[in-house]
Amino acid sequence: MPELVLSSLEDAVLTLTFNRPDRMNAWTAPMGRRYFDLLEEAERDPAVRVIVVTGAGRAFCAGADFQTLDAIQDGTYDEEHDKRPATHPTTIRKPIIAAVNGACAGLGMVHALACDLVFTADEAKWTTAFARRGLIAEYGLAWLLPRLIGQAKAMDLLLSGRTLLGAEAATLGLATRAVPAARLMEETLAYARDLAVHSSPASMAVIKRQVWTDLDKTLDTASTDAVHLMLEAFTRPDFAEGVASFVERRPPAFPPLSL
Repeated sequence: MPELVLSSLEDAVLTLTFNRPDRMNAWTAPMGRRYFDLLEEAERDPAVRVIVVTGAGRAFCAGADFQTLDAIQDGTYDEEHDKRPATHPTTIRKPIIAAVNGACAGLGMVHALACDLVFTADEAKWTTAFARRGLIAEYGLAWLLPRLIGQAKAMDLLLSGRTLLGAEAATLGLATRAVPAARLMEETLAYARDLAVHSSPASMAVIKRQVWTDLDKTLDTASTDAVHLMLEAFTRPDFAEGVASFVERRPPAFPPLSL
């Protein structure tokens, strides 16, 4: 049986690839469990500094597998429920970059946007799809989309379920960058390697937590918390190394993220 999620590590960048190309990487409970397990392993692995997530074949993830949806509808679904939510990647302390290579629909779109950064092929097809399947804005997408692109644009994508291409997704703010499909992995991995070489793992972990959790705080609270976090940063070796490498005009040698 083929691996549901492929894993390869190079230059401190771990690439995870959804591997159900014959089903356009449609989401199943076993694939989700394997994905989340690999993310947690990567978080603990000092050799991994950045994670890239993509899909095998012509899709990133086409949403929930229709066989799963049929089983839920007729009451025969019996897969063990994973208690980790779709937003679990936001809790992983290392940066996760989605490389959306093709179809990104429904639950697949949720998983792309649960990553910290998104690079997309400019012709990749995106859609929330939910309203066109008689469903609702699932897995926190009604919370996330307005924060990313504003209420009016979020309403458009959720109510219409229309299909948009990667170029528009980037223009709207769903993706950091849209590039030709042939260059997607090259550019995504180059960006990931730059983070792995030049950015402190400890700093990235704290900044990631700040960005995701400060969304629910007032400006005063976020600012006060940032002062405490800054004082903590002054005591870490990463700060001394960051200053020294800048003054000495050399690449930094930051320590791996501590457990």
